[in-house]
Amino acid sequence: MSTEAQKETLGFQTEVKQLLHLMIHSLYSNKEIFLRELISNASDACDKLRYNALENDALYEGQSELQVKITANPENNSLTISDSGVGMTRQDVIEHLGTIAKSGTAEFLGQLTGDQKKDSQLIGQFGVGFYSSFIVADEVEVVTRKAGAATDEAVRWVSKGDGEFTIENVEKAERGTSITLHLKADEKEFSEDFRLRNLIRKYSDHIAVSVLMEKQQMAEDAEGEEKPDAPEFEAVNEAKALWTRSRTEVSDEEYQEFYKHVSHDFSDSLAWSHNKVEGKLEYTSLLFLPGKAPFDLYHREASRGLKLYVQRVFIMDDAEQFLPLYLRFIKGVVDSNDLSLNVSREILQQDPNITSMKSALTKRVLDMLNKLAKNEVEKYQTFWNEFGSVIKEGPGEDFSNKEKISKLLRFASTQAGTETENVALTDYVARMQEGQDKIYYLTAENFNTAKNSPHLEIFRKKGIEVLLLTDRIDEWLMSHLTEFDGKSFQDVAKGELDLGDTESEEDKKAQDEAAEKVEGMVERAKELLKEQVEDVRVTHRLTDSPACVVLNDGEMGEQMRQIMAAAGQEMPESKPVLELNPTHPLILKLDQEQDEDRFGELARIILDQAMLAEGRQLNDAAAYVQRLNRLLLDLAS
Repeated sequence: MSTEAQKETLGFQTEVKQLLHLMIHSLYSNKEIFLRELISNASDACDKLRYNALENDALYEGQSELQVKITANPENNSLTISDSGVGMTRQDVIEHLGTIAKSGTAEFLGQLTGDQKKDSQLIGQFGVGFYSSFIVADEVEVVTRKAGAATDEAVRWVSKGDGEFTIENVEKAERGTSITLHLKADEKEFSEDFRLRNLIRKYSDHIAVSVLMEKQQMAEDAEGEEKPDAPEFEAVNEAKALWTRSRTEVSDEEYQEFYKHVSHDFSDSLAWSHNKVEGKLEYTSLLFLPGKAPFDLYHREASRGLKLYVQRVFIMDDAEQFLPLYLRFIKGVVDSNDLSLNVSREILQQDPNITSMKSALTKRVLDMLNKLAKNEVEKYQTFWNEFGSVIKEGPGEDFSNKEKISKLLRFASTQAGTETENVALTDYVARMQEGQDKIYYLTAENFNTAKNSPHLEIFRKKGIEVLLLTDRIDEWLMSHLTEFDGKSFQDVAKGELDLGDTESEEDKKAQDEAAEKVEGMVERAKELLKEQVEDVRVTHRLTDSPACVVLNDGEMGEQMRQIMAAAGQEMPESKPVLELNPTHPLILKLDQEQDEDRFGELARIILDQAMLAEGRQLNDAAAYVQRLNRLLLDLAS
């Protein structure tokens, strides 16, 4: 087949069209990041070639120098970024430049609002890479050849970013990729040498590959001198891997730019930890705490993990074996001297050195979080709002660090009265009442249901703080937290309430006397409602409400049952316990009711109302409405 015959015009994937349109409009105010993205991609291509060449040295084609070249042409208003990296095949080009192969792309696009500021943050989390070229260019041309392929197997890809692209086979002597941006008329600044050099130093000083630009001839030097046949190039960036430098040599700005390089995030990180470990194991780690959660944080297929280097040689992008799943949001690099250069994912899973490194890196991240929580409360709150639900996976996954993770947890509580999760367990324990020996909590579907739950009435009366847990994962979390600082946890909606030494002997005596007065009514209600409830009993947890429903100790709560049911697990039937407030006028009225039919109507209404107050659904809402209507008619007549 001739080269010309292989030319074809193809359409972008729908998501790419949407992303291009949104990006060009949303990121215009931060347009210079296109250069960072393209240099970052070129650097990755060089890293990948270096790794592939470990097994096949012929891929270097006799030229082992890896570099990125930036060539500006102010006359044509164009800019070319070339690399001597791994290059792409025709199929690679179609897959990487015509489609987005990320899970959850459609959901991500659905989150976009049209608000430029918010959308630019979201797009930054998604990672735009190559497509950022179209912010400043009205046409982009890519010429690439896979390392090791024949010179006539190169590919040219051209698009104006308007929904389609052309692709054809061409000849290219050098391996690697060359991207030419035909700049928009008002983007001439990006073809100016001075502007480009400043941007390279700003965004790409830290990458380990040299970024070259044509050496500028000074006017006085050029007079009377012959121009060289080929332009001379010089390195613009420092080209030393940032993590190999001493911490004292690296500025905060350099750390933040390196974070953006490894994460493709637009915003700064919240904190970082840079350490060199020597001894039995030798490795350097540079770990970053992002400020925004990525859009695919909860997708199983999402790529996660650290960039792995062995003796400064890039090995893989997403080595997930170095951190547990609940720390999957951490970005950064780990560079080991002890692993072999041909290490694979399978070897990583079995190597005892990796287990030791994982344990050390996990502690490093937890210490970084603990330091942030103590010293920079607002920053930690920002972190918690983004990643709190993921940290809650920790106690169930990482038993050895359960205590450290527990100190990082944050909850809403009755003390603050707001939905914000900002109460630490150490703060709760410090505020405990005299005689209180348990940490009380309540799980509910949402904050309002929790805040207004009748279970909290006695706690409000006695001034005892209760943690309000409304996250879907909270009940699962509490099943793995048995105690903190020697204090056990108690769900206030399970089992019989024991307030320990916070109750006086007079309180207990008054409760016993009130319970005796309605003993007969409790037995009547128990017989009547035996199909709907496990038991009926008197309680002293209520002060204002007539009744509430509770579960027996150890029984699975409503939140957890819903999660299990959604996962396809068949759940056994569970009946609640109905608890009655013996001092409430409605319960005293029920005790005096002699008509069994009317007693039954009233008892069932009290049970249904207790279920509704807990945020539960009624099995027969219509029957409840009918009973309530009959009662209202009786009262009216």
